[in-house]
Amino acid sequence: MGDWVGVVCEVAHSYRPPRVSDRLPIAVLVSGTGTNLQALLDTVHGREAEVVAVASSVVEAPALERAQARGVATAAFARGDYADRGERDRALADWLVERGARLVVLAGYMELLGASFLDRFPAAVINVHPSLLPAFPGLGAIEQALAYGVKVFGVTVHFVDAGVDSGAIILQRAVELPDARDPDEVLAALRPLEHSLLPEAVALFAAGSLGADPDNPRRIAIRADAAIRSGEG
Repeated sequence: MGDWVGVVCEVAHSYRPPRVSDRLPIAVLVSGTGTNLQALLDTVHGREAEVVAVASSVVEAPALERAQARGVATAAFARGDYADRGERDRALADWLVERGARLVVLAGYMELLGASFLDRFPAAVINVHPSLLPAFPGLGAIEQALAYGVKVFGVTVHFVDAGVDSGAIILQRAVELPDARDPDEVLAALRPLEHSLLPEAVALFAAGSLGADPDNPRRIAIRADAAIRSGEG
């Protein structure tokens, strides 16, 4: 036990924030108030990662103001401004690539992304979802869980693929709410989990600590030393 504590303390004392050139450039996609975006700006931004672009499906999304306040480039890509979703996705991907994004984080983004977008960022799009996937995918996850009568709720951060919340799971965390009846009550309990797990997943990605489990291609393996470097040690 003493040796382990010594290793943790040594790592903590020797830690230095990455240089700007070492930070992973990320883009964040939003549709609403942007509390998960704020969590990223308050934690990994300027350290493990650099938020280089924030795009929204909603022109007046308050999340855009959060990004602008931190000097981050913003743009809106409303689906109604394009002939179809594919054209919107291509324009969105072009804008993010121009800004150098290497990881795309969906933080309350209420639109599906098609192949024309995902092919531009292979294995580099992640999402946060308010359920313990594969249970309750898609819209209204909390309402689905309440209707089913579950007593344990949770949050999942996963890679995005062509399906609906069907990509490989990176991190999950649960909370017991045996008497929950109201979606807002559940959401309030899940928010801190989202605000913790999403930055943690970004930090792990930036550190190169995520990889496929050879025994299960749908399971994401995390390097053993990642807990120390991501602040969980």
